[in-house]
Amino acid sequence: MNPEELARACASTMWSEDRASRDLGMELLEVGPGRAVLRMTVREDMVNGHGIGHGGYTFTLADSAFAFACNTYDRITVAASAQIRFRRPTHHGDVLVATAVERAREGRDGTYDVTVARTRPDGTDEVVAEFDGRSRELGGRLLASPGES
Repeated sequence: MNPEELARACASTMWSEDRASRDLGMELLEVGPGRAVLRMTVREDMVNGHGIGHGGYTFTLADSAFAFACNTYDRITVAASAQIRFRRPTHHGDVLVATAVERAREGRDGTYDVTVARTRPDGTDEVVAEFDGRSRELGGRLLASPGES
């Protein structure tokens, strides 16, 4: 399997078990070695008491993109830490796209940048949040090899 095929196979395996992302209406748009793109629409039930999108949902979208990006090498990998900077509020009906890109990967540790943007009415993208995630490989594989269960 080449690296692109491996990344897609890992994403498919993860997606089939990722009820949280699916139940929030996320869509996996793209995946490749060390990268992933997910989309989610801000629903009415995702708006907080200030009438804006709850930041926790924006974080969750970014975190899911991060998870898919750092699990593209067939190594079970989890978040070691993450932080987010909210740049603009989101609103009911906004379509958010989280793009995760690997910045560095050394040994069992990785660093990923995730940008969450929405498309403005004029067709340009507007960044609403920036997420920095650090990953740690736990050992083990996502894809079972022949003879493994």
